[in-house]
Parts: sequence; structure tokens; C-alpha cells
Amino acid sequence: MTPRYSIFSLLRNAASYHEDWPEAWRSPEPKPSYEVVIVGGGGHGLATAYYLAKEHGVTDVAVIERGWLGGGNTGRNTTIVRSNYLWDESAQLYEHALKLWEGLSQDLNYNVMFSQRGVMNLAHNQHDLRELNRRISANRLNGVDSEFLTPARIKAFCPIIDLRAQGRYPVLGASLQRRGGTARHDAVAWGYARAADARGVDIIQECPVEGFDISNGKIQAVRTGKGRIEARKVGIVVAGHSSVLAGQAGFRLPVQSLPLQALVSEPVKPVLDTVVMSNAVHAYISQSDKGELVIGAGVDPYVGYGQRGGIAVTEETLAAICELFPMFRRMRMLRLWGGIVDVCPDASPILSKTPVEGLYINCGWGTGGFKATPGSGHVFAHTIARDAPHPLNAPFKLDRFHSGFLIDEHGAAAVAH
Repeated sequence: MTPRYSIFSLLRNAASYHEDWPEAWRSPEPKPSYEVVIVGGGGHGLATAYYLAKEHGVTDVAVIERGWLGGGNTGRNTTIVRSNYLWDESAQLYEHALKLWEGLSQDLNYNVMFSQRGVMNLAHNQHDLRELNRRISANRLNGVDSEFLTPARIKAFCPIIDLRAQGRYPVLGASLQRRGGTARHDAVAWGYARAADARGVDIIQECPVEGFDISNGKIQAVRTGKGRIEARKVGIVVAGHSSVLAGQAGFRLPVQSLPLQALVSEPVKPVLDTVVMSNAVHAYISQSDKGELVIGAGVDPYVGYGQRGGIAVTEETLAAICELFPMFRRMRMLRLWGGIVDVCPDASPILSKTPVEGLYINCGWGTGGFKATPGSGHVFAHTIARDAPHPLNAPFKLDRFHSGFLIDEHGAAAVAH
């Protein structure tokens, strides 16, 4: 009886055009004031609101988003999750995120489709091999799983890769983090939104920020397209537009906004059950649950806010993919897009208080934003609620660019070469 009931239920709801389906979260008008306003309705902003309510009991929270939830970088990335970063500070923060990923579907009671299929980083020359082994050793010292694969083991783990070393990118070895993988980006946004809403958080879409009211060095309110919203504390979590909003608040950020490109192919039957990355050319590939090949490229070498990117980067990336996987030369690409990433000089993020009292900033993730989503939201919520950094994000304060205590993750983050 159960299967037949499920079919009839599906047909009945399909015929209703979803008219009677309950909303996953409310769509309220903004109140005149809140204890906390989070600017940015992507994964990091929604996660921050959720953990503010869950971990700190702060439920008088509004998340304001200029467009729709997850319509920025959360919906424009390649969904890779890993924690195999080089430096202690980065590895600990991303490992915190990965541990949260491992229980996230249960925590949110929403399937975020987290798949621990493994992430493999390739080495194409002797320099790559040395860097790879250095990072593997550093990961192990920090309790992060990482192992070295010889070419034979690479072939066994990923049979469709070409190891004949006849092209420009011979494969000499690889690192493998088996606990890494992928997740469904929109499901992450929806899961956090529903869970935050259930705890009383107001989620307000189509609400662009027009400025901030600041008096005596302290935040007073956010001016939006839906009116002025007073707030005791404000968190800015807007990815590539962080420097724009910081400018509206009267201070500068050491970030550049760059278009990061990605594309997907036509769907095919399962052929690739892991994530393969090449830092040397910033090309990485996985296969989605729909069968599409999801291909990540590099950042354009210029500041920009376009969500498309330049053809030269795409051509270089696809040339490398075809060298490593000759069978994919017959594939047709369906969609190309760009996400606007903000990159710090040391390729590490900023999770910090700002020169304005009561105003906090979460930015500078470069190409590593999606994988950090749960950990970023968790520690940023702590920073806002207690007006002091969590031990894991204390090294990522804004003043490190004055003190000189930078965290250089260019190699492990694959942001710039």
C-alpha cells in the first residue's frame, strides 16, 4: 500500500501546482529593530544566524539578502569540501567545518547530500611532489587525514585518468583526503534557512543594503531598500561585495574581488566517483548526482564583479582536463558562470571585529568559501554573540595585516599562482 499511496500523493500535489505546499521558511517584512542583523543570505550568513540561535540563544535576528537565498556564491561554486590546508590555523578551521559537515544533515534535519567521495590533489612535477608531501605531513600533525598516492594507486582509485605522461601534465603522485567530497550547494542554503527560521530568525529577501548609520564609532542601523532597520550588532557576510559594504561603513578592506569561473557538461552515466584537483593549472573536476561533469577553473587576473568571466581561463582549464581525461574530449559543455570571490593578500579569510563598534566582517575566503560554510558560521556566530573571537578564528582578525601575522595559504588554497 505504501508505494501506491506515495505515487497518488505525488500526483495529487503535482496537480495542485504546489498551491497547498507549506513554505520552508517565512517571508516576513522587516521589524523596525533587531538585536542582530546579518547582511548576506548565502550559506555563511544563514549558518551564522542558525548558530546564533542554536548555540547562543540569540533569536532576535534578521538575515537580509539583496536577491534570493543562495543566489550569490553559494549557488555559483563547484561544491567541493576538504580540510587539507597547510598552516595550523587554516587546517584547524577547515577541519572544524568538515566535522560539522559530517553531521550536518542530521543537525538540520535536511539532506544536504554530503558525499565523502574523496578529494585527490595531483602533482605534475618535482616541486609539486615536495609541496604535496609537505602538506600531507602538516595535515597529519594537525590530525587531518591525508595520504600519498603513487601513480599506480592513483590509477586504481581513479581508473579513467590518463597516466601515460605523454602530455603537458604528467602525473607523478597525488595526495588524497578520503573524508573530503562534495555537497549540494542549494540544499545547504535551504537547510540552514529552514532551521534558522524554525528558531525564530527572520529571513528577508529582495532587501538591498543602501548604507549604514554610525554614531560615535558605533553601528546604529542598516539602511535598506525596505527601510531603516536598527540593530545592536551587524554582521557583513557578502562574499565578493565585502569591500563595497565596508566602504559604505567607512573603512577599507585588504581584499580584491575577482571572477572565479566554473562550468558543467551535459549529463552522462556515472564515470567519476571522486574529486580530482590540479593546483598547477587550477583545474578540478567531479561528477554531480545528475551526471554532469562539474569543472572548476581559475580566477580572472583582474578585479571585476561580472558573473561570467573570460574565455582564456576556460580554454586553459578545459585543455588541461582533456589532457588528464582524454575520454572527456567528446563531452559538450552546457553552462559557464563566474562567482565573485574576494581574495586577501595571504589567501586566508577575515572573521573579525571591525573599526566600527558592533560591526563584524566575514570575508576573504577566495576559492574556499563553500567548504568552510558550517565552520565559518559557527565561529562567526560566537564572535558576534560574545564580541570576542572563537579560538579558531582568532588568528584571522583584520589587524593581522598591521601586525604582520599573516597566514599564507596561496599554495593550498589554489587562489593564485
